[in-house]
Amino acid sequence: MAETELLAERRRATKAEAAPALSVVVPVYEEAGTIAELHSRATAALEALGHTYELILIDDGSSDGTWAEIERLHAADQRIRAVRFKRNFGQHPAMHAGLSRARAEIVITMDGDLQNAPEDIPLLVAAVEGGADVASGRRAARHDSWGRTLPSRLINGMLRRFTGVAISDFGCAFNAYRRSAVEPMLGVIGRQKFTKALVLSGGASVVEVDVSHAARTGSSRYSPLRLTRLALHVLAGFWPRSIQWAGLLIGALCTLLATALGAYALWWWVDHADFPGPLLLGVAVLVVLGIQGFILALIGEYLARIQRDVGGQPLYTIDQEL
Repeated sequence: MAETELLAERRRATKAEAAPALSVVVPVYEEAGTIAELHSRATAALEALGHTYELILIDDGSSDGTWAEIERLHAADQRIRAVRFKRNFGQHPAMHAGLSRARAEIVITMDGDLQNAPEDIPLLVAAVEGGADVASGRRAARHDSWGRTLPSRLINGMLRRFTGVAISDFGCAFNAYRRSAVEPMLGVIGRQKFTKALVLSGGASVVEVDVSHAARTGSSRYSPLRLTRLALHVLAGFWPRSIQWAGLLIGALCTLLATALGAYALWWWVDHADFPGPLLLGVAVLVVLGIQGFILALIGEYLARIQRDVGGQPLYTIDQEL
């Protein structure tokens, strides 16, 4: 059964149930040590708001006992809904699974590692209730290494340029959305990364909200290689003419380089009667090979997308659902 048909069937089946005012979607992976604290802190923040709510936990194929903790919490608190994937599919498919099951008119998303402070949920809710379609979390004081923040700034700059939305932190997963802004994008959320950028690219209004950001316990799951792949994903997903522009840039650079090297070769030949051809030829070949490698990586991203779409591969498969 197609995902859209499955969602429609679920909504018909639960039509008689009163929808909560807030849905909180939290993808988790190997978070057995923090899930109980996440639940207690989120519950305290949500109950202080006085709204009805549901907490949707998506276990992205954890193997450390995270699901057992979720089952224990669910048994004590029926406001918890949960999905367990058969294996690790990634944060963005997990986000899709949660967003597609959210029933409230205001949906909050956050990470499960407690770098996002659940106590800031009221700030995001107030911004949406004030009229914005999206309350975009902005990590006012990040506690990440320069190896994480510098690539983040580059990717944020690319997304600002390609989406035309002038916010400072596309990478923050701590946000609040009107469901009406999310639903038109459910077909691409998960298949493309950066859920917030996808929603905002559809014309949703946005306001930025400063939120707390705690230091990470343990190493980041975003290695330099993964961040490089993420940058390629941004180019392929949000810049539809990237290959054309890359080809134009390569042509211009190679032409300029050939002109400069040719002029230098003529000058050296006339002035010294000895041209160091092999060295300069080697440098030129390395430059061209480096550019070609980047283009091949970008084409590879496009081909991977085509393969996923043509093959009909599911975004994720579910093992259990509470």
